[in-house]
Amino acid sequence: MSEWLPLLLVCAVGLGAGVLGGVIGFGTTIVLMPPLVHFYGPMVAVPVIALVAIVANLARVALWWRAIDWRLCATYAATSVPAVVLGAHTLVQLDARLIELVLGGFLLLMIPARRWLRRMNFRPRLAHMALVGAAIGYLTGIVASTGAINTPFFLAYGLVKGAYIGTEAASSLAVFLAKGAAFHQLGVIDHRAIAQGLLIGAFVFAGSTLSRRIVLRLPEHRFLQLMEAVMLASGLAILWMAW
Repeated sequence: MSEWLPLLLVCAVGLGAGVLGGVIGFGTTIVLMPPLVHFYGPMVAVPVIALVAIVANLARVALWWRAIDWRLCATYAATSVPAVVLGAHTLVQLDARLIELVLGGFLLLMIPARRWLRRMNFRPRLAHMALVGAAIGYLTGIVASTGAINTPFFLAYGLVKGAYIGTEAASSLAVFLAKGAAFHQLGVIDHRAIAQGLLIGAFVFAGSTLSRRIVLRLPEHRFLQLMEAVMLASGLAILWMAW
């Protein structure tokens, strides 16, 4: 029972994280990161998160299928998929505590980065999104989640609410599939991690299905406040564990 208790606790967190991620388009893996790192360590948490992200993004794609910009997805995936494989190979060379510091610090840095991009009023085109895909793909191979840094680019492109959530999810799905395959090839992820990721993912999927009714009712300023609160809390929690 002692071995199952941490997994059950993480699954319960996954249910709430699924609702949150379904509403703001990211946050599922950010919320799950601290308990996974605490119970299993960063080298197990990152590949399990990749599997959970696959399930979470599948749920969002299914919910917003008709609103997805598939041209943007193809452009983003063309550069992000090879980049995430390179990032995964970088990750396995890093020290476990360094990974925790990178994860926590990265989440905190994303808060001013998102605000800066918003102030710049940057309007990316497809060519810009290909460059964004390469950079974020590489970072995704190293850290557990980059959904928050994706957000300002996809919003600046002109996508809103369901179109943003579905398109970002479809674009990220290709990245996390490549990341999971890379981890399997590197021997980082085993059958136990796969089982854990799929079980947690099932709870995330259930939470995601509850989010659709909330999305259209959420004001933009509340969306941004919720997004930054999630990044701040999770980033500080991971840095505290590393310390």
